[in-house]
Amino acid sequence: MPELSQETERGRALPPFGLAEVTGPSMVPTLYHGDRLVLRYGARIRPGDIVVLRHPFQQDLLVVKRAVERREGGWWVLGDNAYAGGDSTDYGVVPDDLILGRVRLRLRPRRPDQRSPLAVVRWALSAARPVFSDRSASRRLRAR
Repeated sequence: MPELSQETERGRALPPFGLAEVTGPSMVPTLYHGDRLVLRYGARIRPGDIVVLRHPFQQDLLVVKRAVERREGGWWVLGDNAYAGGDSTDYGVVPDDLILGRVRLRLRPRRPDQRSPLAVVRWALSAARPVFSDRSASRRLRAR
C-alpha cells in the first residue's frame, strides 16, 4: 500500500493561495497597516520579492518582509521601513521552511470617510494592485 502524504492524511491538500493582513509600519511605503495580501504558497522566491514567513523565534506569528538576498541557510529579509526593525538584522537568516509564500496582490481597504460616489470609484480603481519584485529595493536594502 502506498504511503499517504501529510496533506492527504489531514483530509485535503493545501490551497495554492492564501490571505494575510499587514499590521504595523515595517513595510511602509510599499504596504500599510490594514492592507490585505493575497499570497501564493510555495512560490519560487527571488531577491526583491515580498514574502510572508513565520517568525523564527515565535512561529505562531506571521511576518511580511522583502527577501533581499539568498544566503547560506536561507533568506536575508528586511522591511522597507528602516526604522521599524523586526527583520533579519534582529534574527538573522530565515530558513526556507519558514517562508510560506510570495505576495502577489495587495488589497487596500476602503476608509470610512470615502463615502461619496467619486471617492468610492477612486478607491475601487486603486484598491487591488499586483505586487511585483523590486530589484532596486533589494539592492538598496542590501547596502544598509
